[in-house]
Amino acid sequence: MSTTSAWTSVPHEPPSRSDWAARARYAPTDFVTLLWRERWLMLGVFMVIFCIGLAFATTMKKTYTASSSLFVRLGQEYVYEPRAGDAARGAVPDVDQVIQSEAEILGSSELRERVIRKVGFGKIFPAHATKYSRASPEGKHKLIAEGRDALARNLKIETAPDNSIIRLSYSNKNAEVAEKVLNTLLEEYLIYRRSLLIGSSDNGLERQRDIFADKLAETDTAYQAFLSGNNIGDFTAQKTALTQLQAQAESQKYATEAQLQDRRGRLASVRGELARTPADMVLYRDSDMSASGKLAQLKLDREGLLSRYRPGTQPVRDIEAQISQLEQGIASGRTNGDGARRSGPNPIWQTLQSTQNDLAAEVAALQQAQVAYSQQVQDVNQRLLRLSELEPTFNQLSRDRDVLSSNVRDFTVKEQQDQAQRRMSAEGSDNIRIVQRAVAPSTGKSLKKPILVLAFLFAAFSAACAGLVRMLLRPGLQTPASAARTLNLPVLATAAYKR
Repeated sequence: MSTTSAWTSVPHEPPSRSDWAARARYAPTDFVTLLWRERWLMLGVFMVIFCIGLAFATTMKKTYTASSSLFVRLGQEYVYEPRAGDAARGAVPDVDQVIQSEAEILGSSELRERVIRKVGFGKIFPAHATKYSRASPEGKHKLIAEGRDALARNLKIETAPDNSIIRLSYSNKNAEVAEKVLNTLLEEYLIYRRSLLIGSSDNGLERQRDIFADKLAETDTAYQAFLSGNNIGDFTAQKTALTQLQAQAESQKYATEAQLQDRRGRLASVRGELARTPADMVLYRDSDMSASGKLAQLKLDREGLLSRYRPGTQPVRDIEAQISQLEQGIASGRTNGDGARRSGPNPIWQTLQSTQNDLAAEVAALQQAQVAYSQQVQDVNQRLLRLSELEPTFNQLSRDRDVLSSNVRDFTVKEQQDQAQRRMSAEGSDNIRIVQRAVAPSTGKSLKKPILVLAFLFAAFSAACAGLVRMLLRPGLQTPASAARTLNLPVLATAAYKR
């Protein structure tokens, strides 16, 4: 005998007030039972979602990944060379900064566009080849921009701290295209980095050197005009020569003044002595001494004159003439002893007169020399004063010439060094070595299995969620155990529902 339970409810029948008043309470075992009741709904949801995932997985094609690696070390292009001056010359970054810089260059959009244009848009993206060939220039530019983004998504650049290796990988549905794109990227990278790091040949140094050369030519013209306008051949040499000439002229002037004072003093002394000395004197008396005695006296006088005057002077020659006449008279027998008296010119007076004439001539010569040296010193001083007035302008022009000459020389050296560096850099990058070039991968990777696994898990999760939602949305109490827990009353009997 079966009875209708008071806690069972008929589907599609509105719940009573008591059903709304109590909230159903479930145990883990109730979920298993209730979800099993919704197995067909859950199976349907699972199959629909899994079939959709399976269909999507079948559309996935294999992708081939080409790999390559670069060895990067510090190069000359990272050494700081200032355009002017020597401030911070030779400064270099650390290795990690160099690696990051090279990685940024490898991932630049300009480099990716170069690769697309060199390999060919249609070869890299065959699905859009027809569209690209028929597009307008604006449309092609837009497609290339989209291709750059697509290339960036499939290109992977990996670096590690304290490691000089950069690893690159590129994925494409065609293995040969993956190899071609990655090798072309490496080739264009070596070219692009040189033009980027070393710079283009814009002849900036040459232009700056020409500017300084023009200024130097103008300064040289002003310098030569200054020298020719002031009748100066070599300013420094002329000033040095005038300084030496001034010293010599002043020294000679002072020496001449000293000699003039000496000659004037001697002349005054000789004149005084001459005034006190008679012009004539008694040469000898026959009554006083014999001729031989007179001859001996004259010889003594000659010895006295020789002690005062040099041989050959006028006093010495006069007394020697007297001695010669007396000797000739004695030899001829003309001398007698009648006591005759004989007088003649005083040799001392004659000597003093001759000395006075010589000193007067020397004084006159020294006076003329003094005037000449004074005029010479005055002329030299005037020329030195004129050079001193011109010296600031000369120094300014010379300083400008030296500075401009130094700038022209420095920029010429820098230009030649820059050209040499460009030629060496154009021949190759010694600091960048390709460790491994890309080769066509033999095996590809596909996302079918991961998509199938994800589709299975998502379908199972969705089916479980659908079963739980359906279970929780059913009205009434679904199991006796849930009813007993909810109403806190024992369930005495259950009966099956009959439609």
